[in-house]
Amino acid sequence: MKVILFNGSRNEKGSTYTALNLVADSLKENGVETEIFWVGGRALTGEIDALVEEAIAKLQTADGIVLGSPVYYASPSGEMVAFLDRLYWKGEKYLRFKPAAAVTVARRAGTTACLDVLNKYITYAQQPVITSRYWNMVHGSNGDDVMKDEEGIQIMHTIGRNMAWILKSIEAGKTAGVAQPESEKKVWTNFIR
Repeated sequence: MKVILFNGSRNEKGSTYTALNLVADSLKENGVETEIFWVGGRALTGEIDALVEEAIAKLQTADGIVLGSPVYYASPSGEMVAFLDRLYWKGEKYLRFKPAAAVTVARRAGTTACLDVLNKYITYAQQPVITSRYWNMVHGSNGDDVMKDEEGIQIMHTIGRNMAWILKSIEAGKTAGVAQPESEKKVWTNFIR
């Protein structure tokens, strides 16, 4: 089993990276392989199509995902939003039914609004949402600060354990012959006539 953790921060090894590593540590402790995929600045420098193609290639061998973003103006980073807009449009079939968690990191506030934005992508693709024992957030301006947020650390570890459990439960269901739901063709309703 494998989980791809998407780092939507401009800073490759900052607070979001630290938070995602905490999730990854728990996944690894539970026998799940992990890879952190840095979205970084490439989403806004004319490389978004190549970035999305790389992500789609990785998603084809992944069993679950984690979307991680710093909070900018109570929302995910612009890089992450641009990336997710393209990824979920172009690669939805590779995301469908794969468990997913959203993780937000902030110095102070805006985390719940940011989580709301990230979770909307997840539910768009019929992905089971992985939760923790509180909202999926941690606080800190940098990696060292994140490591001082004891509650946030516990939340990140719980996400990893919960993701591993859901992945193993899905695998057990497949082994027992439980079929994945068929995805229906989308119905589009226009409200303006």
